[in-house]
Amino acid sequence: MSEVDTSHFQKEIIVRNIREEDIEEVVKVANLSFGIPGVAFEAKHYRSHINIFPEGQFCVEYDGKIIGACSSIIINFEDYGEDHTIDQISGNGYIQNHNPHGKNLYGLDVVVHPDYRTLKIGRRLYEERRKLCRKFNLKSILFGGRMPNYYKYADKLTPEEYVDQVIKKKIYDPVIVFQTMNGFKFKKVLKNYLPHDEASLENATLMEWVNEDYVPPSHKDYRHSLPVRISSIQYDFKEVQSFADFAQQCEYYVRSSSKVRSDFVLFPEAITMQLAAFSKERFPSGQAQKVTTYTEDYMQLFSDLAVKYSINIIAGSHYVEEDDEIYNVSYLFRRNGTFERQYKLHVVPAEKSWLGIQPGEDVKVFDTDCGKIAILIGYDILFPELARKAAEQGAQIIFTPFAEENEQGYLRIRYCSQARAIENQVYTVISGASGNMTTITLADAKYGQSGIFSPVDFSFPNAGIIAESHPNVEAVVVGDVDLEILRRNRETGSATPFKDRNQQQEAESASMN
Repeated sequence: MSEVDTSHFQKEIIVRNIREEDIEEVVKVANLSFGIPGVAFEAKHYRSHINIFPEGQFCVEYDGKIIGACSSIIINFEDYGEDHTIDQISGNGYIQNHNPHGKNLYGLDVVVHPDYRTLKIGRRLYEERRKLCRKFNLKSILFGGRMPNYYKYADKLTPEEYVDQVIKKKIYDPVIVFQTMNGFKFKKVLKNYLPHDEASLENATLMEWVNEDYVPPSHKDYRHSLPVRISSIQYDFKEVQSFADFAQQCEYYVRSSSKVRSDFVLFPEAITMQLAAFSKERFPSGQAQKVTTYTEDYMQLFSDLAVKYSINIIAGSHYVEEDDEIYNVSYLFRRNGTFERQYKLHVVPAEKSWLGIQPGEDVKVFDTDCGKIAILIGYDILFPELARKAAEQGAQIIFTPFAEENEQGYLRIRYCSQARAIENQVYTVISGASGNMTTITLADAKYGQSGIFSPVDFSFPNAGIIAESHPNVEAVVVGDVDLEILRRNRETGSATPFKDRNQQQEAESASMN
């Protein structure tokens, strides 16, 4: 089959370490971001940063252009105390005081191009710092943050009173609000911290994020947990009057998932059949064909949402026309702007007879920033060989968007999803819909109960249920899965079917040779 050319939707967001050739562009972004002469680091400073501590210097590249950056240093914070200045903590901007054996990561700056502040660039950079903090087993992240609205209140409030009012949401300060929303706690006001910062009257807020995975140095070996947060949408399948209505509903669920800092959000199967509600088509195959005309709109919508809300989206599934045939396709839209597709491999009888849907060819495993995943659409989860193949290729989470009209159909999906989690020692996630649309064949009634499942063992929740919704109500189901616990369970669990099956296969192969 030939695939629809959707390459023009891929404008990838890449977070990476700063290189020598990036410095000139990073300096431009820094000056635009601060908008205050004499505050941003100069090229000579960034050059010193990447020479001394390259792992701590990040930039964000979007569509080939640098749109954000941050610099960091490792120190022992007690060596400086709580009354330091930016010059003291940064070694006058050159970070020659970087201590690779220190206990704290100190953030020196975060800069974002003003034209791209809706893409959550700052949040992505903060997340890279957290990863770095965990990687080096550092106790915390600290920094001195600006107070850009303080000058408006300086005649009435002390800096401490101002911060207290902002934290209580009685005054708005964009920087302090952003930092507290990203998990940082206010410690104290730093006086005379940043020269030339007239808006803050040279004050700054000392902020700290404590690394919950920090382990004090010892002779014992340890591994950090690798938590991943997942939102599974129990979608309200209701009448819409336009694509804009559909987009608004989808954005609501993505925004809700982003607010709780989910790494993935999963939508149900055939989600775009909702768009047939305002078409004049009444024959089922015509409705499916009509839905295929929205492919570009669908791609653009979820590609934009993944980047805007910094979340990986498995956007249910959508009917796509290729070479005069229609396929049921699920798309993974990564938060860095790239995407992948998985075709439904087993088509249920109703899809064949009513809609003319054709099967795809193979199951794929996709790399993400939160491990390897696979997507098995609806009926595909009933075939154990597909999940087995995905797990053997490294999949740690299997996502299943489904669409069922009665409880029997839902239970087949649920029980098989839980069986796949046990058989392959993976996490599985299912997402269905509730509601009805009387004018759409195969969508006139929905039965759904979304959930997140694990293997069944002492390391996991009772009965292997991490989270689930009530049946047939609109809901966002949120749960955390731990990939390190999964790895350990595969090696030393009460039952180890994944390892034992592979060993048996190896033994059988050896005997045949």
